[in-house]
Amino acid sequence: MVSHGYSQGSEKASMAIRILLVDDHPVVRQGLKTLLEGRTEWEVAGEASDGLEAIEKVTALQPDVVVLDITMPRMNGIEACRVIKEKRPGVEVLFVTQHDSPQMMREALAAGARGYVVKSNLARDLLEAIKEVSQHRVFTALAHNPNTAN
Repeated sequence: MVSHGYSQGSEKASMAIRILLVDDHPVVRQGLKTLLEGRTEWEVAGEASDGLEAIEKVTALQPDVVVLDITMPRMNGIEACRVIKEKRPGVEVLFVTQHDSPQMMREALAAGARGYVVKSNLARDLLEAIKEVSQHRVFTALAHNPNTAN
C-alpha cells in the first residue's frame, strides 16, 4: 500500500506533514522530536506545553497532526482536542499519554482524536501512529498492562 501523493501538493519534497508536539514536560517533547528527526516527510512545526497553548499554536501554525498529552496544566488534552477539532476539523489528533486505559482511550476518540498511543510504547508505535493518523486512519495501541484499572 503506497501512500505517496496522498496530500495535496505532496509531489514537492518540501510539502511535509506538519506536526505540533504538545506535552507539559520539555524532556518528553524533546524525546518526541528526537524520534521524528530525519523523517523528511514530516516537519515539527512547533511545540506547546498545555492545552490552551496548543489551541493557540494550532491556529497560528496550521499543523496537519497534533501529538497531544492528556494530563496537562491549564487545560487537559481531552478538552483541548474538542476545541481543536471544533476550530480546525481537518487537523488530526494523536494522543501520546501515560494512561494505559481502555476507558481513557474511548474518551480520547470520542473527543475527536484519530489515534492513541501509550508513552511506554512510543519507540515501538510513534512512527506508525503518525503515519496512519496523517492519512486519516485510526491507530490505537495500549500497553496491555494487566494491572490497568477501568
